Amino acid sequence: MKLLAALFLALLSLAGCSPVVVPAGPPVREAGIEPFVAPPLPWMPVPAWAFAPSPPPPEPTGPRPESMLVMPDGARLPLRVWRPPGGDGAAPRFLVLAIHGLADHGGNMLMEGGPMLAAGGAVVYAYDQRGFGWTSPRGYWAGAETMVNDANTALDLLRARHPGVPVFLLGESMGGAVVLAMRRTDVAGIILSSPALWGRAYMPSVLRGLLWTAGHVLGPVALPPSAPNISATDNREALLRFGRDPLTLRDVRFDMVKGLVDLMDQAIAALPTCCRTVPTLVMVGGNDQVVPTPIARRALRDAQVPRVALYREGWHLLLRDGVRAEVARDILAFMNAPDRPTPREADGAAWIARTPP
Repeated sequence: MKLLAALFLALLSLAGCSPVVVPAGPPVREAGIEPFVAPPLPWMPVPAWAFAPSPPPPEPTGPRPESMLVMPDGARLPLRVWRPPGGDGAAPRFLVLAIHGLADHGGNMLMEGGPMLAAGGAVVYAYDQRGFGWTSPRGYWAGAETMVNDANTALDLLRARHPGVPVFLLGESMGGAVVLAMRRTDVAGIILSSPALWGRAYMPSVLRGLLWTAGHVLGPVALPPSAPNISATDNREALLRFGRDPLTLRDVRFDMVKGLVDLMDQAIAALPTCCRTVPTLVMVGGNDQVVPTPIARRALRDAQVPRVALYREGWHLLLRDGVRAEVARDILAFMNAPDRPTPREADGAAWIARTPP
């Protein structure tokens, strides 16, 4: 009996401090773009067991941020850029705002894909979302409203920097859910790469109950973002890089997972209208284990999404997978002619048509 009472008190103590959300504060200034000032790298040094100094932190993946998006509340979000050939004077044909996924950051997201898109004439921007990458505080969920507001502010600031250039939104995984929740209709097109669509409507009741318990009782508890026997890509170097990068999250809190599901619910609600009012290309991998293909397939079918490109050899991180060159070519083809079907859409249409009831 004493053991049960102690366990009950322990659970109550955890419940009293969760879930934690760190949203934007009150506005204190105009949003803007300022030069990048590097904060200390979030690095846990190796203990000097043998009386030797710990090694220096590894360098983050991707180009060094050259500027920071400063939000109205003063939050600073590092901004990386890939430019088309010809240097700063080259006029881009497209402007791409890329939004990364869970536990990731902008530089790692586009390590392979950024140069390929830039070679096709795009100027590509990717920022670190709050709670991720080089932002502070790290590891805490900012809330869907704050993340969407940040993305809208980033889009407006970058559009003003490149007036007259067609603007495209590119969201990967969780970033795809953010793009959908933005509900922007004033862009030339939207590209969703393995969008996070595993909302509550597609979870069994047991899993929904476990999610509630994890988010409200075990919120501060954190686990690695990956699971045994689940791989995000067939690119082994990308997997190793993710583990070495000091800016990727090693652990994800349960209340962050709960927040992600809240965001995915909003994304699923936005699917039917988004994909008809703006040219939208949804790209999925046939081997995706992170957002299981049966779940994504049902969500896309239920929303009657008109354009789905299926890469049967692809996994979750399509712009890092072995099919990345083909994926980048299709993104560039879509931006060149947003209303023209891309090659893998025929496979996607057949795949959606065969979705089990």
